[in-house]
Amino acid sequence: MAAEPHAVVLVEGISDKIALEAVATRRGRDLAAEGVAVVPIGGAQAVRRFVDGLGPDAHVVGLCDAREERDFRRVLDAVYVCERDLEDELIRAVTPERVEQLLQRYGDLRPFRTLQKQSAWNGRPLGEQLRRFMGSGGRRKIRYARLLVDALELDDVPRPLDLVLSHV
Repeated sequence: MAAEPHAVVLVEGISDKIALEAVATRRGRDLAAEGVAVVPIGGAQAVRRFVDGLGPDAHVVGLCDAREERDFRRVLDAVYVCERDLEDELIRAVTPERVEQLLQRYGDLRPFRTLQKQSAWNGRPLGEQLRRFMGSGGRRKIRYARLLVDALELDDVPRPLDLVLSHV
């Protein structure tokens, strides 16, 4: 039987889990070996159900987007909040220009240029366009979570990721 984790980090989705674990790995940490479980809950509305299922002695923290903060804070004392969302934090940390280079390297620059031509996105700031692009197109957000973390300078890790890792 597997041991219970000594700490649990609740995150909204799979891309958040991938990014958090990737930052930890880049810093030489193995969260699972440390007894830290990162659990995607499929949306902020599920936070209470997950916490209730962990029991009273669980050490639980959360990482969420700004628009989901209220749901997390109703249930958790320790919540780390991304200004808009984790993708926005990562895009700003890596820089939009470097993210464009990643899109080119991984074959997504052409579809990104198509998005930029759409009237709703034409002329908007590059960071906003990239954020929208990451959130569209199937599993793109999941795919780029690790790629964006790998492109980060470790001194530029977004503050919410840094804080949640320091907490656990």
